Amino acid sequence: MEVVVGVLIFVIALFAVITLIRSVRIVPQQRMDVVERLGKYKRTLSPGLNLLVPFVDAVRTKVDMREQVVSFPPQPVITSDNLVVSIDTVLYFKVVDPVRATYEISNFLQAIEQLTVTTLRNVIGSLDLERALTSREEINRHLSSVLDETTGRWGIKVTRVEIKAIEPPPSIRDSMEKQMRAERERRATILNAEGHKQAAILTAEGEKQSQVLRADGDRQARILQAEGQAKAIRTVFDAIHTANPSQKVLAYQYLQALPQIANGTANKVWIIPTELSKALDGLGGALGGLANMAGDLPSASVDSGAVEREAAAAAQAAADEAAAVNAQVRAAEAQASGDSGTAALPAPETIPPSAALGAADYNGAGEPERA
Repeated sequence: MEVVVGVLIFVIALFAVITLIRSVRIVPQQRMDVVERLGKYKRTLSPGLNLLVPFVDAVRTKVDMREQVVSFPPQPVITSDNLVVSIDTVLYFKVVDPVRATYEISNFLQAIEQLTVTTLRNVIGSLDLERALTSREEINRHLSSVLDETTGRWGIKVTRVEIKAIEPPPSIRDSMEKQMRAERERRATILNAEGHKQAAILTAEGEKQSQVLRADGDRQARILQAEGQAKAIRTVFDAIHTANPSQKVLAYQYLQALPQIANGTANKVWIIPTELSKALDGLGGALGGLANMAGDLPSASVDSGAVEREAAAAAQAAADEAAAVNAQVRAAEAQASGDSGTAALPAPETIPPSAALGAADYNGAGEPERA
């Protein structure tokens, strides 16, 4: 009897514990439980401590109210230009109504996946490959609007849809890589040609400017040189006009120039003609006549005796130089005539210094007549 009583007490205590457990329900945060009473929806348990009628109320589903992320496997999709591409999608959603998510559809996650695949095929099927690769934002917006509109009656909010990858076939990828490589090479060639063009233009502009500047510098230099020569000529002319040289000074300057003519490296033989005295006499007379016509008389401050002595010395030097040259010429002629058997030519007359000075009283006999 005691054993029966003990078993009964144990059964009653176990029933009490089970009843207490089934009547008390603790729901965590961001989760809601759907409760049914005798198979019919009764209420939704909010987070916290909740009491149920034991053996009458039962929890149908436990709905997670947090936003969830689902990554679907790659789906083959055919574009409008009949190319098969593989597309990976990522879906973000959350349950906003646990009752409709429980009773409106049996498996909302599978339904969302199938709806995403069909909508994606419809969208991609109306685009070619080039546009599909460059229109991801447009595809994402279209998918999000269609899924949100359809899943709204299921108590689900689609917050975001992202296309993770669009993979064309390997042959298409190779063709695209070749096309992009050719495009890059074309752009590089164009940029290189543009660079060479700009460099050539800048080089030509620099050469043009340098030639213009060089020509302008030459022009300025020639102008300055011409102005300097003009000033020098003007200065010499003014100096000569101011000094008022006489006929003898001009003859003396001419005699000073004769040794320079004879000292040339190309002059092998230099012969003084016998008419040199007459030429000097005519030159001196002409210069003297011009001086008298212009009123260009010798200055009184010039020492005529010193000038005559210096002129005589220069004339003597010129005559000696001429005699030496004539002697060399005669020796050469004598050697040539001795070889050929012909008679030598007579020696020319020696020009005295007074004849070189252009004296008007020289009578050709070698001695001037003194007044």
